[in-house]
Amino acid sequence: MAVKAKVLDLSGNIVREISLPGVFREEYRPDLIKRAVLAIQSHRLQPKGTSPLSGRQTSAESWGVGRGVSRVPRIKNGRRAARVPQAVGGRRAHPPKVEKVLKLKINDKERRKAIRSAIAATANPELVRQRGHRFNEDVELPIVVDDAAVTLDKTADVEEFFHTIGIGDDLLRARVRKVRAGKGKMRGRRYKTRKSALIVISGDEAPDIRITSSARNLPGVDVTYVGALNAELLAPGTHPGRLTIWTESSLRKL
Repeated sequence: MAVKAKVLDLSGNIVREISLPGVFREEYRPDLIKRAVLAIQSHRLQPKGTSPLSGRQTSAESWGVGRGVSRVPRIKNGRRAARVPQAVGGRRAHPPKVEKVLKLKINDKERRKAIRSAIAATANPELVRQRGHRFNEDVELPIVVDDAAVTLDKTADVEEFFHTIGIGDDLLRARVRKVRAGKGKMRGRRYKTRKSALIVISGDEAPDIRITSSARNLPGVDVTYVGALNAELLAPGTHPGRLTIWTESSLRKL
């Protein structure tokens, strides 16, 4: 991988070269990246469980012996069995419990190494193409742009800028939505949107950063601060090699 990167202006022209931080030479560890992403995703899981009285609020009592039937509890004024797990309509033997620990843990050093490895993977063209991202053959990774890019205040301007630097095809790819398989179609998540480019800014570029709102409406595009980078942003779905655009000051801060 190149030690230097070319800085592009809003017209796509090369204005200067800068040295890349040493994090881009980190070893590739897909196992750690996957663990870090799954740990982040597990913190969004919502605990769910049954009521402690579920299946027990019934008038059922056993008839006892001598009636030629099993001694399971039966509802009053009837003969249907209830309450016990082996009865049809009875309670569940081991229902889901809210006490179950759903959050996965990862060591701090492993998490940090996973982030560094995911950052280095964004500069590998083979991994980026393997994720499905599309960009022109003459595009050199990592993509570094001038700090003036954060002042783009219209979605159309950001889209035009993407086409100018050679990654416009990835926006077209992300626009094609996939209909989700299964019951999720009926539960408010009918379509799946693909992930497109990640824009990383430092927060120090200008007093009026507008790209966070102007790029919001582009499908699959995320904007984040360099201090808020995590493994899931850099490797959505545990797959490293996301197409990433860095501002010049974000690399310095990195």
